[in-house]
Amino acid sequence: MKDNISEEEVRKFNKLALEWWDLDGSFSALHALNPLRFNYIKNWTELKNKKCLDIGCGGGILTESLSKYANHVDALDMSSEAISVAQNHQELMAIKNITYHQNNLESFVEVTSEQYDVLTCMEMLEHVPSPEKIIESSSKAVKVGGHLFISTINRNIKSYFMAIIGAEYILKLLPQGTHEFDSFIKPSEIEKWSRNYGLNLIDLAGVIYNPITKTFKLTDDVSVNYMMCLRKE
Repeated sequence: MKDNISEEEVRKFNKLALEWWDLDGSFSALHALNPLRFNYIKNWTELKNKKCLDIGCGGGILTESLSKYANHVDALDMSSEAISVAQNHQELMAIKNITYHQNNLESFVEVTSEQYDVLTCMEMLEHVPSPEKIIESSSKAVKVGGHLFISTINRNIKSYFMAIIGAEYILKLLPQGTHEFDSFIKPSEIEKWSRNYGLNLIDLAGVIYNPITKTFKLTDDVSVNYMMCLRKE
């Protein structure tokens, strides 16, 4: 493990980079999910005139949503191809208040500690060797009183069948091989790590997908996909 980066994961997303803004491509599910996760963030914190950090930003789907309200958004990803796509789309949309960085969080936070009001880490924790280190660095990046938002996948038999067999092989919502079961994370694990680094759990919500309407919604069932709101005390 070097700098908490999986080179295999970076290569995987580099290959898919040109599809980030294709609404019918490999990331179509993320486009469908984005309004739900963005509204979840807005429900728990004020974004207007705030400084945000989006970790694992990919092609900038959530980043651009945040930029509509925030004063400034810094966005990180280790995929050079994804960053290039994000920057090109930013230019196309004439967005001025986003700065994209091809960098890992641990290095980035060394010079940006306690600068952010809001940090988002969505669909990213399951793609790094040590998710606990991401939680630790996320806490360092956020101001006291700031909010952190995480979304990832639970680890159990149901999530294996729903998130891998169902989503990747049957419904084909994601490319096959997007996820590894051993990388899934239980909410209790994130909560434990968070407490170790001065973060309190404010909310935990499940996310379910309706294959008929092709829409996502919040639920009390956190057995597969879930989102969390944390605050730095």
